[in-house]
Order: sequence, then C-alpha cells, then structure tokens
Amino acid sequence: MPRRQMHMTGADGAALRAALRELRTELGVPSEFPAAVLAEAEHAAAHPRLPDLDSTDIPLFTIDPPSSVDLDQAMHLAKRSSGGYRVHYAIADVAAFVTPGGPLDAEAHRRVTTLYFPDGRVPLHPAVFSEDAASLLPDRTRPALLWRFDLDSDGRVETVDVRRALVRSRAKLDYDRVQKAIDTGAAEEPLALLADIGRLREALEQERGGISLNVPEQEVVEHDGTYSLAYRAPLPADGWNAQISLMTGMAAAELMLATGTGILRTLPNAPDGAVGKLRRAAKALRIDWPHHVPYAELVRSLDPHRPAHAAFLQECTALLRGAGYTVFTGGDRPDPAIHAAVAVPYTHCTAPLRRLVDRYTGELCVAAVAGAEPPPWAVAALDTLPREMAEGTRLANTVERESVDLVEAAVLKDRVGETFEATVIDVDDREPLVGTVHLEDPAVVGRVKSTTRPLPLGDRIRVRLAEADPGSAKILFAPA
Repeated sequence: MPRRQMHMTGADGAALRAALRELRTELGVPSEFPAAVLAEAEHAAAHPRLPDLDSTDIPLFTIDPPSSVDLDQAMHLAKRSSGGYRVHYAIADVAAFVTPGGPLDAEAHRRVTTLYFPDGRVPLHPAVFSEDAASLLPDRTRPALLWRFDLDSDGRVETVDVRRALVRSRAKLDYDRVQKAIDTGAAEEPLALLADIGRLREALEQERGGISLNVPEQEVVEHDGTYSLAYRAPLPADGWNAQISLMTGMAAAELMLATGTGILRTLPNAPDGAVGKLRRAAKALRIDWPHHVPYAELVRSLDPHRPAHAAFLQECTALLRGAGYTVFTGGDRPDPAIHAAVAVPYTHCTAPLRRLVDRYTGELCVAAVAGAEPPPWAVAALDTLPREMAEGTRLANTVERESVDLVEAAVLKDRVGETFEATVIDVDDREPLVGTVHLEDPAVVGRVKSTTRPLPLGDRIRVRLAEADPGSAKILFAPA
C-alpha cells in the first residue's frame, strides 16, 4: 500500500490517540529522555559553543509548517549586482550543543531520527535545545552553519562557502503564507526570489534528469467522535523551498568528494520491473503515458490536486526504495555515488535537529571549506552511520506504515458493509483476485480481494468494506 505523510487536525480524537499510544509501545518507540541526557541538554542549551563570526545582520527567514518549532533552516535570497543571485542558507548547528561521546550524543545515536505520528512526534533531541536554544526561531541569535551560494542567471552554482556563524532569523513563515504573498505580488524581494530561483533550479533538475515527487499529504480530521481523511497537495512554494535544500545537499556531496572523506545518500536506478508496474498503474488510472515519454517528464506533468494523479504519485514512491548511505574515506571514489532521483551525488545535511547523519556531513563540509582535517569524532562515526541510519529509517517507515493502517481502520471501523466508488489501481501479478483500490471519498488506498473473478485493472468499480479493525490495523474491501 502506498504510504502517506499524515498529521491530525481538528478536535482531540481521544480514541485514535489512545490507539496510537499503544502503537508506540508495540514498536518500542523511545519515550522520555533519560535524566542524564536531559541534564546535559539543559547545560548545553545554556552554554553552547559559539562561533566568532557574527552574521546576524543578514535578515534570514524560515519556511515551515505553522506548528513547527524545531526549525533547522533559514534563508535569505538576493540579486547580485554583477548578475545572478546570492543565497544564504543557515543550518542549525547541533554540534554546538552536543559533546561527542556524552549522554546526548549516545541518545541521538540510539534514536537516529525524529519519528512522526499523526498525533505528534518523538524527537531526536530534547526540546530544550531542539525546539529552543538551537532552533532558528525568529528574533533569536543562534549558532549555525551558514552556507553561501553564488548562482549565475540560470541558477547554476558558481561558488560555495560554509562556515560557522551567529545568525538571527527575522520571520517565521509557512507555506500557505509564502505562496499567497508570491502569488499576489505582496512578497518583498528576498521572498519573491524564492519563486525565481526555485523555478530555475527545477529547470536544472529536469535538465540533468532528476525528479521530485509532489506527493500529497493525508490529513486526519475528527468530527464529533468520527474521523475523515483528506489530501493536501503540495504548493509550488513547497517545491521551491525543497530546491534550496537539494542544492545544499548536492554542494555538500561535492565538497566531501573533493576531500575524499564523507557519507552520501545514494539510490540505485529503478529496476525495469518497477517501471513496468508503474506503467500498469498509469493505465489503470487513465493517465496517458506514451512509451517515448520518460518517467521524470510524466511525473512533472501531473497535478497532485487530481485524485488519479495523486494516487499515481503515491505509487511512484516505490521507485525510491533501496536508498541508503555510502561512506568513503582515504580518497576512494564511493560506489554507488549517485542518488538516482537527484541524478547527481547528494547527501543529507539540512536537518540536523531531526536526523543524526546531518550533524556529521555538516562538520565534514565546514572542515573541507576551511582546508582543515575533519574532527576525529566525525570521521570515527562514519563506519557505523549507514547501519544506524538504516535501522532508524526502517523504524520511521514502520511508524508511518502502521500509523496509516491504524488511522484508515479507525476512520472506517463503523462503516463495515457500506459500499464505495473506487478505482482498481493495482492487481497482484501472481494473484489476480487480489489488488489495490483507490477511494476518492474517503481518501483511502486499501487492499481488495475478489472471490470469483480477476480484478479489472483500471476500472471504476463499487467495493464493499469487508473488514476495518483498528486493533489489527487492517482494512479489506471486496467487489460489491
């Protein structure tokens, strides 16, 4: 079943929240931080290691969901007098607070990544610094890794710099507000340039054969004790903001490759069978995909607001399976070195408050630009980081998968026996009686099983809800 990012809005949803708490227990998700970790976090928040460089004069701003308080990135965009653009991109400096080998460091290696449930999150670091002292909140002076990119008029990177600096964000913006300001012409130049630079970077992505999936988020809304599901399609501003992060990850990868020491985020090319399956899904959803049209070109033509296109984009996430981390030291060229979706070497480096590996890539890049040897603690961790990140990512994926199943079962638990309009978007090659259906209302993608005849791939059919058990987190449909 395709996986969707989710968050809860509306009323409390006590029953669902209780089930999600039980899920946390079943998966062994970390709960409270140990006392020694909290004590070190309190001390670190009050006594961070501050850099000498003061760049608080740069009027940075952040773009995040409205409720976010763990703000990893802040930016400022400007035109260069000689032509092109200058991008300042500040990344929270977690290493200013975490001492290698200490309780905070050990706990971060145990947790690996922030985990996201529909009703909240389980953070990588204690809130005292991840949501306060290290977070790039507005009107607070913070230590950061400050990237500076000079771009030409086509958005190509000409020069890269990154160093530690004190920074100060001026505004906390959200995607809806940014999109509205740009669309209405109300955005001041530093924000308005996000659209210009974002579109140029998207064009360069297309040129090199990369692809970004605008996968809709699924919202869980509670009304008077019952639940409903809806999709939120990403805004163009989501994509433009992501292009700044992608550009930084690409630059970080090149810096580490130039020094011969680092860790890349890698993804192999999708096997032919996976693309063939997507072609069948496209046919099922009545999406025209001529054989001469590359996959990346098709995806860029889709509108995530259209239910059939949204379902297909969910299916496309299957091509992102197999992503991992590749370490290299001693100057050897890593193999693999490319992230197939980005289409060039790439690494994770822009979310250190929420992902363990980013603290290490940031440290290696600062050393690379300074022409210095990377700190021993950063190099020493490289060998185990791929395994740790794989385990942490696996847990995060399980949390997402189980949460989706649980929420969909909870949403439909009182509707067993009802019939729904659905589209058959996938049929099991080995069991043609089993497949997947996409419901437009509610926004559910679920398993369907026939007992009499093969499922009609691509057809709209009526299905009856046969099972919806939040206890087992399962739903099952049957042809009506």
